Amino acid sequence: MSFIALYDTDVLFPNAQRDLLIRIGLPYRSAGAVTFARQLMRFIQDEACGTSAALAAERGVFPSWKHSVHASQGVQLRNATVTSIAPTGTISIIAGTSSGIEPLVALSYRRVGVLGGQTLAEYNPLFLTIGERMGFLTAEVLEYVAAHGTLAGAPHVSEAVRELFATALEIAPRQHLLIQAAFQSGVDNAVSKTINLPTEATAEQVAEIYQEAYHLGLKGITIYRSGSIAEQVLQLGAGEEPYEKEHASKCDPYQCKL
Repeated sequence: MSFIALYDTDVLFPNAQRDLLIRIGLPYRSAGAVTFARQLMRFIQDEACGTSAALAAERGVFPSWKHSVHASQGVQLRNATVTSIAPTGTISIIAGTSSGIEPLVALSYRRVGVLGGQTLAEYNPLFLTIGERMGFLTAEVLEYVAAHGTLAGAPHVSEAVRELFATALEIAPRQHLLIQAAFQSGVDNAVSKTINLPTEATAEQVAEIYQEAYHLGLKGITIYRSGSIAEQVLQLGAGEEPYEKEHASKCDPYQCKL
């Protein structure tokens, strides 16, 4: 059952930019999430192109328009391209919103070396809000999440809740790729996306991911294998010793690139 059927989301989630799939109760690793991503991005693309066409009618097309695919299609646009999904791992902290199309890195983690070298410990705010409203946010669950960063194996939590809050390492690489491909179908330029892999991931598995990304028509892809650098911006769990467990940031500029 969708959480949207249980709660007034306008009251529960006043920040409309944060973690949309969680807000509507749609797990990231579901087929419905892929369909929703494709529909959402195509809507944004259509609106952006419509605005660019209106600007072209008012101010003229971009300088190289006659050499572009738009000219061959008879479409007059002010902009050669109108959409891109860029890395926002750091600026999203300042904005207080989610960082692009990534799943949750963890439900509890520490950001190390950000905003002037600070270490920030935090829980995901939607996890806290939904947990309080649904009644599963007990001291025992909070302690578990603080230690592990996820709900996987947490006591007294339903499978539906675990599924909704599945974190990046719990999501299969193919699902990461399908989500990115869904967005790429409605984006002119590239899409920033990181596939998080466990420490034991092999070179063969990484090669398979890149090959599938190519066949899906992706313009770029980033792989991050946990533990592959000595210091990470995000560390899994809020109460651990530094580097006891490691987790990748969501396309932070110091960790990955498009």
